[in-house]
Amino acid sequence: MSDNLINITLPDGSVRQYEKGTTGLQIALSISEGLARNVLAAKVNGEVWDATRPISQDAEVQLLTWNDKEGKSTFWHSSAHLLAEALEALYPGVKFGIGPSIETGFYYDVDFGDKQIDGNELETIEKKMVELAKQKNEYIRKDISKDDAIAYFEDKGDEYKLDLIEGLEDGKITFYEQGNFVDLCRGPHVPNTGFVKAVKLMNIAGAYWRGDENNKMLTRIYGVSFPKAKELKEYLAMVEEAKKRDHRKLGRELELFTFSEKVGMGLPLWLPKGTLLRERLVNFLKKAQDKSGYQQVVTPHIGHKALYETSGHYEKYGKDSFQPIATPHDGEEFLLKPMNCPHHCEIYKHKPRSYKDLPIRYAEFGTVYRYEQSGELHGLTRVRGFTQDDAHIFCRPDQVKEEFIKVIDLVLYVFKALGFDDYTAQISLRDPKNKEKYIGGDEAWNKAEAAIVEAAQEKGLQTVTELGEAAFYGPKLDFMVKDALGRSWQLGTIQVDYQLPDRFQLEYVGSDNQKHRPVMIHRAPFGSLERFVAVLIEHCAGNFPLWLSPDQINILPISEKFIDYANTVQSLLDENDIAGSIDNRDEKIGRKIRDAEVKKVPFMLIVGEKEQEEGKVSVRKHGEGDLGSFTPEDFVKYFKNIISESLSK
Repeated sequence: MSDNLINITLPDGSVRQYEKGTTGLQIALSISEGLARNVLAAKVNGEVWDATRPISQDAEVQLLTWNDKEGKSTFWHSSAHLLAEALEALYPGVKFGIGPSIETGFYYDVDFGDKQIDGNELETIEKKMVELAKQKNEYIRKDISKDDAIAYFEDKGDEYKLDLIEGLEDGKITFYEQGNFVDLCRGPHVPNTGFVKAVKLMNIAGAYWRGDENNKMLTRIYGVSFPKAKELKEYLAMVEEAKKRDHRKLGRELELFTFSEKVGMGLPLWLPKGTLLRERLVNFLKKAQDKSGYQQVVTPHIGHKALYETSGHYEKYGKDSFQPIATPHDGEEFLLKPMNCPHHCEIYKHKPRSYKDLPIRYAEFGTVYRYEQSGELHGLTRVRGFTQDDAHIFCRPDQVKEEFIKVIDLVLYVFKALGFDDYTAQISLRDPKNKEKYIGGDEAWNKAEAAIVEAAQEKGLQTVTELGEAAFYGPKLDFMVKDALGRSWQLGTIQVDYQLPDRFQLEYVGSDNQKHRPVMIHRAPFGSLERFVAVLIEHCAGNFPLWLSPDQINILPISEKFIDYANTVQSLLDENDIAGSIDNRDEKIGRKIRDAEVKKVPFMLIVGEKEQEEGKVSVRKHGEGDLGSFTPEDFVKYFKNIISESLSK
């Protein structure tokens, strides 16, 4: 082979030869013009590059389009630069913080100085972005020395970029230029601005520089962009539907939860109906766990600081925990519990263990506390106090894969019962280029990662692999679930951990009469009850599965003359553990029906003179209307049969 040729391995396994310096875009063009028109970036040996960046050695190359996660990310990050270019043109002298892509678009943090902007100016900025996009200016990558980078931004007077440069290593700094705009950035970017055909700036928020409340508040502008105008139109329609399903709005309307500034930001208060919903979820999972051999445990809401130092959590996440609380007299330091696993390790240690005892499965609905920045709090999805459906399995190394598969089965059972049918299993591994982020040696990590990959293969899961997404103590399998609007949420996680058993000196006596370390499996099918409920509300628009609904039935007497009969029906429901209530307001029956529909009550039982005489109830179903007359006893059978079928599918 000529010294001027390199081997490029494509995702299908085929190998092609190209000249040194060939770009991803040129590789795409050699395959088809259609592919070349759609290539946004190239993944070279696992790292995302500009599609126009030369490749000088043998490499595995994946060409990324809008259909790839990294392709979208590159597109949106490039759009953030386009936003910054438009802002600099419209508001000379502005300074820029960071402008990353996010799950649903991008943002840029901006210091406008004395100028303040609001939502009324977003349309003008959008028009400028579209105007600049049409120029099809290339995104040009330039290596630059640290001294030159500092000199450039000192001249511009941009203290935010200078702050970022301070933490960068000389020889690894790059600028990107498009049109008249230059930014500090490691990339990658799409080939040119013309790829952006449609853009919408969604909203404005405040954000402290580097997330530190002691720093200046910058203006954060959120946006989204697409390669086709049709896709933007579809996205905006989805956003409008999402507003109707917003769990904060529905949570208030359905009287599920509330927040109080006097209690504290990010600390949800569950109202009676929301508490009943929580209890139904908890009891549902407890029943499944009991069948799978889990033992329930309870641990305190605080723990000694040394406990989390031993586990390594304090070193990694201490800044995100509530600060240590010193006792008044002894000077001991305690933390509000940020996680349950160290407590469960101590439960395991309370007596000697034999290989015959394993696996041991401890489960707890344990409330934990983590300090989120006030600007990051969002309803139930980002809170400071939340309850994890946590469990930890202590097993022998030869039991790891079998136990892991059993947990997968449990997670899938939960998803099926709650209507989450569209999901992908993400195999989250450590970043081999950044091993210092993790604790433990290669041997244990390799075993743990292999067990997860094999278990996922045996279950036939649709998987994606993400490097660098492992927990600091072990790899994991995260379930990425799509809701009814096609949005992706991380729900459910399973993690293999060789490290905490070592840190806590956990042991069992093996068949060889020697002491051995168990392996620990962390798992949480819900993740957290708060976040799971938020996602569930938005997924089903508040129309919960019948077995889960806190308000299953409203009994609607036509007038006060039939309240006694309504009470008789209510008593039968109570005896059968069916959540029913009587609407005894002095309102017309049409108003009562409308109100029950708004509150998304699954069934309405109407009782009047005819129903009382015949010993029946007229049944209406939410969203469907009249189902006819039933005796109360027949309705109970009908109701229970629906629940039984939904949970046995």
